[in-house]
Amino acid sequence: MPGFTISRRKMLAGSAMLLASTAMPALGWAQTPKKGGRLVLAADSEPRNLNPAIVASNGVFFISSKIVETLAEASFDGKDGLAPRLALSWEGAADGLSATFKLRDGVRWHDGKPFTSADVAFSALQIWKPLQNLGRTVFKDLASVETPDDLTAVFKFAKPTPFQLIRNALPALSSVVPKHVYEVGKIEDNPANTAPIGTGPFRFGEYKAGQYYRLTKNTDYWGKDEPYLDEIIYQVLPDRTSAASALEAEEIQLAAFSAVPLADLHRISKVPGLKVITKGYEGLTYQLVVEINHRRKELADVKVRQAIAHAIDKDFVVKTVFLGYAATATGPVPKNDPQFYTGDVPTYAFDVAKANALLDEAGYKKGADGNRFSLKLLPAPYFNETKQFGDYLRQALAVIGIDAQLVNNDSAAHIKAVYTDHAFDLAVGPPVFRGDPAISTTILVQSGIPDGVPFSNQGGYKNDALDALIAKASETLDTTARTDLYKEFQKEVAADLPLINVAEWSFISVARDTVGNIANNPRWAVSSWADTYLAG
Repeated sequence: MPGFTISRRKMLAGSAMLLASTAMPALGWAQTPKKGGRLVLAADSEPRNLNPAIVASNGVFFISSKIVETLAEASFDGKDGLAPRLALSWEGAADGLSATFKLRDGVRWHDGKPFTSADVAFSALQIWKPLQNLGRTVFKDLASVETPDDLTAVFKFAKPTPFQLIRNALPALSSVVPKHVYEVGKIEDNPANTAPIGTGPFRFGEYKAGQYYRLTKNTDYWGKDEPYLDEIIYQVLPDRTSAASALEAEEIQLAAFSAVPLADLHRISKVPGLKVITKGYEGLTYQLVVEINHRRKELADVKVRQAIAHAIDKDFVVKTVFLGYAATATGPVPKNDPQFYTGDVPTYAFDVAKANALLDEAGYKKGADGNRFSLKLLPAPYFNETKQFGDYLRQALAVIGIDAQLVNNDSAAHIKAVYTDHAFDLAVGPPVFRGDPAISTTILVQSGIPDGVPFSNQGGYKNDALDALIAKASETLDTTARTDLYKEFQKEVAADLPLINVAEWSFISVARDTVGNIANNPRWAVSSWADTYLAG
């Protein structure tokens, strides 16, 4: 690739743990958009399946959302928090049995074929419903998709399905792929999964393992005068400590998804030409949770779970693990979601004496060595923060006489141990809240989830009342009534503690001040970047 070289930088020494201010500047500069240029940014992972219709995850969206478009995108000021993409409008029937989408005219796939409603129908029925990791739940009752013309798709449901849920799912779960590319052969084995063909502002260029992904400008994009950029280069920098030095050396212009370690933000915010940006992730709230294996006799006792909750100093975790770039959690819905959140739930203040008393009441007295029992603790390896919290939790449990033995695995081994083999007592997980409890939250606590489904209730927890509440909410059409049910859901989860919500956090971007139109929607890092530009 002419004009682009990969620089291998040495690892930076660890920065001092400073309590960074959460009031970093966000979007304090204005520039005139300019066409052209190459945006180079950090990528700390290398997903091989780049089809977001199959794998709805931020690692895939980070790259593929520029190539493969959804029916709608999240918006700060759009109606219901949405902005049109491949669909111009959407409307649900009063009986919950259908949803009609009017599609954008004049859109072409990157191979020149026209985009039509047939592509939407194929994607929904052949991929979102049977194959997509999250869509299998949201679209479980989708029976058919009628296409009365090329620009109309009518989703038909076998059971009443809340349109609020379908609408909330559009930004993350409605990536449309070309029927003519996928209709022959096994979808999971299609070459387009690793070299996607979409309708987005950028085309897939090339991938060099361990080096970079390259996207190029789609000169036939439907967006007028967009995209501004000629190229986007994702430079693979798996060691997060190298992102800050690459920014300072002007080898890259952007580090999203907190690629710059939190401990470096205070220092780097003072570097001329760099900006620390806290906006643009409002639709991607990560939650730090303690997952619990209820098959373990001690953990099946709610008093033991309450004791563990009282042993965790959430304020300390926010200040020391997240350096202030997080908030304490009250339950399974984050505070930054005004649509569903309620703070009217049982809470567990940090109280070591109360934790010890609860364990005594449960019949688990301290032995001569000061221990009550031992547990196997598996922190998720995905983020520094989940691993650091694992260290903290081990120490916090030791204070109340629980001997937590840390088991650190790589990503594949962790997923197998927790979600397939159930070889854990406690685990530290970072599930994502995606705008509606039915999309990726209720699955964390409802029973009957098959073995091997990641980021789901694999702890053997079963609560008939909670299951019934989840089922009722899934088929309640009235928006107000459905929202109220999910507020009751939060109370029940906080009361019975199938898992323990500790903190919720978003991410930070660091960019050169020449990068324009950053963080202008709630899912900016995983949106199209059609209007992102480089100033002269």
